[in-house]
Amino acid sequence: MKKTVRPRRLMLVIASLLLSGVAVMSSFSLQAQPEPARGVAMKLPGARPVIDASQYGSIQAALDAVPPEGGVVRLPAGTFEIEQPLVLRTGDTLLQGVGAATHIVNRNQTGEPALIVQHRLGMKVAREDRLWRVMLSNLRITGNPQSGHGILAELIEEIFIQGVTVSYHGGDGIRLDHCYEDPRVSDCLLTYNKGVGLNLLGCHDIVVSANQFEENQDAVHCFDGFNLCMNGNCVDDHLGHGVVIENTYGSVVAGNMIEECQGAALIMDRDCYGNTVSANVIAHNGQGVVLRDAHGCAVSANTFTIMKEDALRIDSTSGRITVAGNNFSNSFIGEDSVKRQKNDLAAAGMTIDRAQDVVITGNLFSSVQPKAIAATDARRISMTGNVLTDVESDHSQFTQSAAAGNVK
Repeated sequence: MKKTVRPRRLMLVIASLLLSGVAVMSSFSLQAQPEPARGVAMKLPGARPVIDASQYGSIQAALDAVPPEGGVVRLPAGTFEIEQPLVLRTGDTLLQGVGAATHIVNRNQTGEPALIVQHRLGMKVAREDRLWRVMLSNLRITGNPQSGHGILAELIEEIFIQGVTVSYHGGDGIRLDHCYEDPRVSDCLLTYNKGVGLNLLGCHDIVVSANQFEENQDAVHCFDGFNLCMNGNCVDDHLGHGVVIENTYGSVVAGNMIEECQGAALIMDRDCYGNTVSANVIAHNGQGVVLRDAHGCAVSANTFTIMKEDALRIDSTSGRITVAGNNFSNSFIGEDSVKRQKNDLAAAGMTIDRAQDVVITGNLFSSVQPKAIAATDARRISMTGNVLTDVESDHSQFTQSAAAGNVK
């Protein structure tokens, strides 16, 4: 008798044969792929090494392992005590911790820095051989009164320091020595250093943004440079001055809070020109903005409150200054009330000491002492559209000047 195959069973048999064929083909395909040679690590062409410092005997050994073309050194959490400076000598390098949990403690007692970033030839390196693109990130470095700077970088182009805490050093917190091209310092905490929190020497096209400075000697120095862009920083409780700018042009200090520095909030000296100080809160300092030797500069839209003396001072070696839209005030809070106690009522105005070519417009001077504007031999002054409330002023004594449209 002839045996027949039912259609349903036939379909199942065909499906089974097809699946078997696919399995055979897949097996062949997998077996046909070449296997990597044993002992040879797969590597992306052009990739640079990531060095795990926890696998080395010291942080310096990990830094020394970076090849000449650069790489990444990752520091683990922990407290790492050093007696001699750590030295980073390669460009295109990232040194990165895991935040404040990565803590480098400088125990040196002979004025040595904690971390030095420099070419192996130091300051003798040829310009064309300088190191480029070094980033320091997410770590904490502390020192002691006898140690040197926290971070010292010399002749590094496009250095970037972000998220670093630098405290308690006998020298500066961070010193960038002729790191000429595009240095950037952001989101750092620079505190209790006996020198300057951030010392910028011979730099240009500089960004200093969103940092906190607390109880250093001075907060920031920018000497012999140009194009400083300092924005959104908090500067508080300094033993000396807040920001000192010398021989620097084309710069802006804007949107910062500068409070309770024993010296001046901001000084411009030694041939400064073309700088702007704008939209800062300058509160309760020894002095406010002091223009010792500055020309072609603007001081605008700042709030000067409860300054002990000279909220704004323009000395004889300064001129061609625009002063516009500022508020000079005491701690008045309405209804003839002041916020401060009787032993803290000082609130200063503006002093012009033998300077000339100054525009004063759109400012408010209220309840400041001894005068809204104290002037000695001030010449070629244009004073218009200001409001003077509960103050005395010397503006009528200006010579070769115009004072009109002011409300007193």
